[in-house]
Amino acid sequence: MVGVSDPCLRFLAGYPAPLLDQVRQQLADGHLGPYLAQRYPETHLIRTDSALYEHAKALKSRHLRHAQPLAKVVFDNRLQIDHRALGTLTSVSRVQGGRLTAKREIRVAALFKQAPAAMLEMIVVHELAHLKERDHDKAFYALCEHMLPDYHQIEFDTRLYLVWRVNEADHSASDRPG
Repeated sequence: MVGVSDPCLRFLAGYPAPLLDQVRQQLADGHLGPYLAQRYPETHLIRTDSALYEHAKALKSRHLRHAQPLAKVVFDNRLQIDHRALGTLTSVSRVQGGRLTAKREIRVAALFKQAPAAMLEMIVVHELAHLKERDHDKAFYALCEHMLPDYHQIEFDTRLYLVWRVNEADHSASDRPG
C-alpha cells in the first residue's frame, strides 16, 4: 500500500501503486469518464430531500426494520468532495419534557444528486449501516454487502468518480483565461 502524493488521487489513498498508475493513465488518456459512464449509465430521479428520505426509508424498512428510526435524510451542500465525508449519520439530541431524545439524521453530499444511481445507493447504504454498526469493521462491511451486493466495487468506482470530477474541475480551471 502506498500513500498518494498527487492531490487528484487523494480519494485512493491506501491503494497499491500499480493501481494508482492505471488510474493516472486512464485520466491522462481521457478514458476514466467514459469508462464510468459506460459502467454506470443509470441515473436516478432523486433530486429533493423528500425523495431522498423516502428512498432511505424504503431501504431501511427492507434491511433494517428494527434499527432506530430516521428523523431526516437530506442532501447537504456543505458536504463537499474535498472533505472526508460524502455522507454522515448524526444523532441530534433534544430535551423533550423531562427526558432527552436523540433523532437520527443522514446527510448526503449534494454532488450525489447528479451522480450515477448506484453511487447514491452506496452512500445511503453506508450511512444506514451505521444505524447498526458504528465502526468500519468486518461486521459493518458485511452489512453493507448484504444491503448492496456489489458494495465494495461501487465504493471503489465512487472513489474513481470523485477523482475524475476533481481532475475535470482542475482542467476546467486551468483552461480559463487568466
